[in-house]
Amino acid sequence: MFQIRTKAAAGIAVLLLAGLAIGCGSASKTKTPDAGLWVTMPDRSAMLQQQPVTNDPATSHIRLTINPEVKYQEMDGFGFTLTGGSAMHISKMDKQSRAELLKELFGTGANDIGVSYLRISVGASDLDELLFSYNDLPKGETDENIDRFYLGYDKKYLIPVLQQILAISPKIKILGSPWSPPVWMKTNGDTRGGSLKPEYYPAYAKYLVKYIQEMKEYGITIDALTVQNEPLHPGNNPSLLMEAADQKVFVRDHLGPAFKKNNINTKIIIYDHNADRPDYPISILDDKEAAKYIDGSAFHLYGGTVDAISKVHTAHPDKNLYFTEQWVGAPGDFAKELTWHTENLSIGAPRNWCKTVLEWNLAADEKQEPHTDRGGCDRCLGAVTITGNKVTREPAYYIIAHSSKFVRPGSVRVESNIVEGLPNVAYKTPGGKIAVLVQNTSESDKTIDVAAGKKKTTITLKAGMVATLVME
Repeated sequence: MFQIRTKAAAGIAVLLLAGLAIGCGSASKTKTPDAGLWVTMPDRSAMLQQQPVTNDPATSHIRLTINPEVKYQEMDGFGFTLTGGSAMHISKMDKQSRAELLKELFGTGANDIGVSYLRISVGASDLDELLFSYNDLPKGETDENIDRFYLGYDKKYLIPVLQQILAISPKIKILGSPWSPPVWMKTNGDTRGGSLKPEYYPAYAKYLVKYIQEMKEYGITIDALTVQNEPLHPGNNPSLLMEAADQKVFVRDHLGPAFKKNNINTKIIIYDHNADRPDYPISILDDKEAAKYIDGSAFHLYGGTVDAISKVHTAHPDKNLYFTEQWVGAPGDFAKELTWHTENLSIGAPRNWCKTVLEWNLAADEKQEPHTDRGGCDRCLGAVTITGNKVTREPAYYIIAHSSKFVRPGSVRVESNIVEGLPNVAYKTPGGKIAVLVQNTSESDKTIDVAAGKKKTTITLKAGMVATLVME
């Protein structure tokens, strides 16, 4: 029914960003930035712009001390959800414009932002142009052996775009999240709400195994799978109510054993909802039989505070944590979104043990379409707005770029002191550099002496400024 497009050709031209100062001045042309400071201002007077640094310490300066010897979690990456709608808009660009945008987003050159982690929906999300699963049947029919599994609609846009991304970034990690099982498995027979019928737990486990196997046939490895997107929010469309006790049984008795039986190495991640309910994943991980199949827990921040995520780490320090979704509402207040998301997500989530930081949809059009009816998000602003071949970079683009461009996968979070008005998070990169994301939330300019072992630098941050410092 749908034709699969070939992978993007190697050697895609680098996009020269008109009016966007990424790596300007003395920017390096190597694959990773040299030492320097890249800054963004809430008033847009600087947008991921490189600025000079000095080594001119003074007793009057604020001290930011980094200890690379005290290490915490290893980072998997920073990125977005590539919704079906995002893939549709990208696919409809002309070939050159699409190649340039994908290179800018996923490449690691001087003018690229190096997105290193993607979340995708298993079946439709609420930002698809239509509702579907991979096992849609006429009313009254069932398929417990999942013989009629078909990737269908994802072959039109999502899979070809993923193949082009993988041609640019072969090691990018991909997380799959289901919004709803096929409706014949549900108590209400609807895409929206309802619960998974217990008699179909084995069938749904087979369905998810089949999904991972089928995506692999197209060269797409699903590194991790959350069991259910927002399991306590059945009002979205599509959606599913899955209480913690039910998710525990499904993972322990069905999904985990099915993965083991079929030699599936994809990580199983539980919860995938707000930070106000750390008890949900803790209660599942308290079951040792369930926990043996689980890699970790995922969080959003539409409720609760980001520090609550650490409660799960305290209860189960052997399990990983992920931050997987936060939206920016249209039309997008740049100053407000940059400030809040940087402090709570880009800095707050890693400081509370998260291995990823993902913003919500990668791309939408100027009307924030597509979205489903009866609960789909009609105000979700993409990281980029695509109008034909024109690309507008929105707040989430810069929020993620301040980490993704400099903190490559395999970077390890290291110790740094918290200074009032200067939230920060520091990393040691695989290349041995120190990368520090720091934010001046005060109302006055701050001059800071930064020390990381023998590495020393002096920087000045204007009030409200977000900055990434890279130290050789």
